[in-house]
Amino acid sequence: MNAESPLVRHFTATGFVVHRGGIALHWHPKVKMWLPPGGHIEANEDPVQAVIREVLEETGLEVEVLETGAGLGVGYPQEVIPPYTIMVEDIHDPVEGFHKHIDMIYFCLPVRETSLPEGWQWVSGDALESNSPLARDGSPPEPPPQDVRLLGIRAIEFVKSRGVLDAR
Repeated sequence: MNAESPLVRHFTATGFVVHRGGIALHWHPKVKMWLPPGGHIEANEDPVQAVIREVLEETGLEVEVLETGAGLGVGYPQEVIPPYTIMVEDIHDPVEGFHKHIDMIYFCLPVRETSLPEGWQWVSGDALESNSPLARDGSPPEPPPQDVRLLGIRAIEFVKSRGVLDAR
């Protein structure tokens, strides 16, 4: 980015889907790293609607978004479940150019037992804790990035600490 180019920001939502002590990750071919499901928030969509849609589109999983913060509990105005955190990520896109993602991070649970599609895997909390390299199609194994590991560990711990059923 130079002084003449305005900073471009895209709003995104990411879902750390917890299931049986692990999280869903896939090797993202464009950014070349292990990532959970997520993507751009579309027009007229709130971040919770976006994360539910993105998880379904990418993994086939129907999920519920967990409330990780305190709400006001008022009838009006309507509240949107707040994200666990919001990350600002630098995106170096060869087509769109440099921009930033304002990424709303949510913790989710599948609403029913289901399997992940090809290219996705459940990564255990132990594998995240030990920074284990994950196998990928014919390429050298590689561990997830630090933010993904730490958020995955926190998502698993959140589910366990709340006694939330994650064996669906």
